[in-house]
Amino acid sequence: MDRLTTLMERFHLSVQATPVEEANLLALAEFGDDPTQLVYFPAGLYPAEMGGDVVLSALVDWSGHSNPFLAALPEVVDYDLSQSTEAQALVRLMMNEAQGGRCGAQSVVNRLGEVLMVRLLREQIERGATEPGLLAGLSDARLSRAIVAMHDHPGRVWTTSDLAQEAGLSLSRFSELFGAEVGETPMGYLRRWRLILARQDLQRGDRVEAVARRYAYGSPEGFSRAFRKAYGEAPVALRRVGSNM
Repeated sequence: MDRLTTLMERFHLSVQATPVEEANLLALAEFGDDPTQLVYFPAGLYPAEMGGDVVLSALVDWSGHSNPFLAALPEVVDYDLSQSTEAQALVRLMMNEAQGGRCGAQSVVNRLGEVLMVRLLREQIERGATEPGLLAGLSDARLSRAIVAMHDHPGRVWTTSDLAQEAGLSLSRFSELFGAEVGETPMGYLRRWRLILARQDLQRGDRVEAVARRYAYGSPEGFSRAFRKAYGEAPVALRRVGSNM
């Protein structure tokens, strides 16, 4: 079971070296140039009043508000680099590339940044969350099995009983725990996940009928009603925009 791969594949991640005032990912050093802390601000840019010596600054773009995992992260994500020599080495390589000005440097920074972000996100899942949301759900070994099943197979005709079986819990316990940790019902989360994916597909020009079938809607009309309720526009209008891009 992989709790991050589908999210990484469905939501494009880019990491670009940038001036501090335009950054939302910072590597800080306490003494000299040795990075000891990574700080990520998912919802905004680096606050100017923050202390510490910045040795690397970058802008991370991970599909913004459409990404449910990104929306579940705290306002500030701290990663203690002193506890991971491998993560420290990644930051040093990114620093060297960003400062060296050699050909292909931005491409290298982006690839290394992806690896670094995966490590940061893993650490967040392992740490867990104090507020309900996707992060809290993925941090629970039982709920994560059901969530990953929904992520990996959104077109399956799931029932709550099916998902409870994936989690290895009784129906009542699963429903109770899912609501407490994720903050919504299993079927509510599944509907939201399907519509997020459907919006991506429509933006690249897929036909409404095909998208409706792909995500287990009984009819294009039923899908259109659900989509309009969630996003305030008809799916066919979004498809026209996507097909003209």
